[in-house]
Amino acid sequence: MRRRFEFIAVWTILRAFGALPRPIARLAGGAVGAVARWCLPRLSRVGLRNLELAFPEKTEAERRRILRRLYRNLGWQLAEFCLMARYTRESARGFLRCDGLERYIAARDAGQGVLILTAHLGAWELSSFYHSLAGFPMSMVIRRLDNPLVDALVNRIRCMHGNRVLHKDDFARGLLSLMREGGTVGILMDTNMTPPQGVFVDFFGRPACTGSGLARVAMRTGARVLPGFLLWEEATGGYVLRFGEPLPLIRSEDFEADVVANTARFTKEIERYIRQYPDQWLWVHRRWKTRPEGEPAIYS
Repeated sequence: MRRRFEFIAVWTILRAFGALPRPIARLAGGAVGAVARWCLPRLSRVGLRNLELAFPEKTEAERRRILRRLYRNLGWQLAEFCLMARYTRESARGFLRCDGLERYIAARDAGQGVLILTAHLGAWELSSFYHSLAGFPMSMVIRRLDNPLVDALVNRIRCMHGNRVLHKDDFARGLLSLMREGGTVGILMDTNMTPPQGVFVDFFGRPACTGSGLARVAMRTGARVLPGFLLWEEATGGYVLRFGEPLPLIRSEDFEADVVANTARFTKEIERYIRQYPDQWLWVHRRWKTRPEGEPAIYS
């Protein structure tokens, strides 16, 4: 009964927002984000703690401003997700553009597969959707939602234009196969992990346990690793899907050391983008929860 109720609630939200004109839906989404900031004080405390760790040089007022804008952006992303089923390639041109598509095409045409290095930064749900809408469907590594009915509903929207979903609990074999076929896979590489799947690398000056799967697959297959983020640009009032330069792999005779070194390199690239767009990263996630042995907990 609970699962069915959750499904109906999500379906109702999708229908309600999806029926609105896009500017109104985004206004409503921003309002939902503002309300959520007050209704979820625990998450806000986590966000402020993370901002304190990452930006000790900023004042508390500056950190609170970043957090307010994050909640606004999350509300906007809710609205965009509800509207995605209506988007066409033509309608999306009014608020979406691509920067560096030639880098992606060159990486894809190399034929060894492409691993899109991405994060919970900007409009990550809209990012992969727009990629498929533009004619470049891809696969996404995601965590299953706890409610299978909601999981199926959300994935149906994600995959409307040819995208595929690889769930984190069974993706390894499928990921290697896709790379052999020259496919494209997006991996969100900015969440807290635990050993042995995660290794400790520097993130904003502190060790953060980080998934090493992307590095392992890239080193075993020769796949190109390409940063890719869909970011909100205040100056233009639209989103830009930005592809960075391919990241060269570190290779030596010590495979495991290279896994850590490459994971650190990828994480540093994510940090670089977050520093450029600090109000668009998911600060309310307990990114530094897992600590090296002997270190005290960061979150109370």
